Amino acid sequence: MEKREEILENALELFCGRGYDAVGVQEIAERAGVTKPTLYYYFKSKYGLLRELLERGCAPFLERLEKATAYDGDLMGTLCACARAFVDFAKGSPRFYDLLFSLFHFPKESEPFRCARPYVLRQQELIRNIFEAAAGQLGNMHGRQKQFCLGFSGLIHYFIEMKFEENTDGCICVSDEEIYSLVHQFMHGIYS
Repeated sequence: MEKREEILENALELFCGRGYDAVGVQEIAERAGVTKPTLYYYFKSKYGLLRELLERGCAPFLERLEKATAYDGDLMGTLCACARAFVDFAKGSPRFYDLLFSLFHFPKESEPFRCARPYVLRQQELIRNIFEAAAGQLGNMHGRQKQFCLGFSGLIHYFIEMKFEENTDGCICVSDEEIYSLVHQFMHGIYS
């Protein structure tokens, strides 16, 4: 494995295990079998390393989410596709998924929060766009697109966390029926 990849993989493992703030550059370098100057050569800083991890991990997911959230007149189908994209992302990269969403709970002025914020905001924008496109179908939006977006994304994240808790091996399995049921529950709240 290339040194750059070794550093990224070891940093991800350490950040997920103990948190971004609890891990130092020296520890990452030692674990990856490189010197600190080598780490700095590739990433300039610990923050640069985190930025690279997030870009690599989020880019493919955001592409998939953009396709999944393209509204075609079927709100239930679009929300199910969106939920499936999140579940598959978490299932395919459970450590990265945990890292991304843990960073968004850091203090707002912190490096980790600032680094994760654009990716989480893009996800929220894509979900909000579903509700904006479906406003005619829903009829009762009254400017609540952002509220619906936050409610739906929160429901998905907590559902995924619950699935991880149920399966201590770190693997989750979520059927299409479970996703349909989750989205149906959310939709019931919208129409009530």
